[in-house]
Amino acid sequence: MMNLENKFKNKKIIVTGHTGFKGSWLTYWLLSFGAKVIGISKDIPTKPSNYEALNLKKKCIDLRLDITNLKNIKKLILNKKPDYIFHLAAQSLVNKSYNFPVETFKTNSMGTLNILESLRSLKKKCTVVIITSDKSYKNIEIERGYKEDDILGGDDPYSASKGSAEIIIQSYLKSYFQKQNKILIGIARAGNVIGGGDWSENRLIPDCMKSWSKNKRVIIRNPKSTRPWQHVLEALGGYLIFAVKLNSNKKLHGQIFNFGPSSHKEHEVIKLVKYIKKFWNKFEWKIVNKKNTFHESKLLKLNCNKAKKILKWKSVLNFNEMIGMVTKWYKCFYTNKKEIEKLSTVQIKTYQKILNNRL
Repeated sequence: MMNLENKFKNKKIIVTGHTGFKGSWLTYWLLSFGAKVIGISKDIPTKPSNYEALNLKKKCIDLRLDITNLKNIKKLILNKKPDYIFHLAAQSLVNKSYNFPVETFKTNSMGTLNILESLRSLKKKCTVVIITSDKSYKNIEIERGYKEDDILGGDDPYSASKGSAEIIIQSYLKSYFQKQNKILIGIARAGNVIGGGDWSENRLIPDCMKSWSKNKRVIIRNPKSTRPWQHVLEALGGYLIFAVKLNSNKKLHGQIFNFGPSSHKEHEVIKLVKYIKKFWNKFEWKIVNKKNTFHESKLLKLNCNKAKKILKWKSVLNFNEMIGMVTKWYKCFYTNKKEIEKLSTVQIKTYQKILNNRL
């Protein structure tokens, strides 16, 4: 396993969507390496937020910019001249995409276009990882899991916006970034992740933590549904490894990689809730079999053999370790918030050790 700290120390790195759940963890991790992080976000998407819990406003260059504003994004990229860009800014909720389809397409599709268009004018080397989604795939219930070259699709506005972003990326790769050798672009697809600091709407673990912190009973829908649960640090670790290897190997330019858990790590919702009970003492739940008012694709399973073979990356946490990390973070937040930065640092360092030992 490579020493990631040495690869990112003193590097100038733009993280779009740094106030979001994944973006805030990535920013905090990069800062721990000694990177100089420039965070770009339109707003703080949730209350509470991991961004605020980790006090990132005082730790990085914190900018409020709208990813859909090409003029401002281009000006920033050309001015800062970053060594790396991690593009995570997105409207990431399927149900919200039904209510705000135009905003979703503008952010997810046109936002990605604006990053690419800005990079056309950058004259220095820059390594770029664009994060899309497992929902970019057309879901035709493939048991083996979706491979990177499977057909794209998207029935709901969120999935379609991510599929559209992928088409835009491929167009720019072939039209503008094929023969040049300064801008190196990689595409990362990952599914939903779990971890401390997620307060997104209509997600199982945030719903549980909000309810149980107030001693309220949480409503569990579809208890038998399975999900490919993955800790946020697993996916982000994949992005970091990808970025480092892309930076040193131009053959990875334009490549797509899936980052997801092993196929045997799919578990039912009710199992996850029961596992949390090991770490969180008093709580209750009520099962309500209620159908969604919106259409959402069934389970999308990713085939991550390519990342395992080429990047030497794989998901390494077992289910018990993952749930333990998640629950411990929330318990600390609700009982001793002043210690949350310290705990987050410990979890990152602990994960790095596990990653080094198990890869």
